[in-house]
Amino acid sequence: MAEPSTTDQIAERVERLLLRHAELQRTNALLADQVSALTQERDSLKSRLNAARARIDALLERLPANAPVTPVHKDAE
Repeated sequence: MAEPSTTDQIAERVERLLLRHAELQRTNALLADQVSALTQERDSLKSRLNAARARIDALLERLPANAPVTPVHKDAE
């Protein structure tokens, strides 16, 4: 069988590169969607954390200034 011409080899390589480029674009779009979803989740968690901190601060302010401090004991897991 005859060896493909240089033009045919270049055309084949360009086709492979175009397919790879399209694949990378799809992968990039999927990764961008994941980043967006994770960013939203992070922002939601930060908001919940700040709300929880505010509730704890409000509870701490309601404690009497001279209340005895009792240690917290964690049970062995």
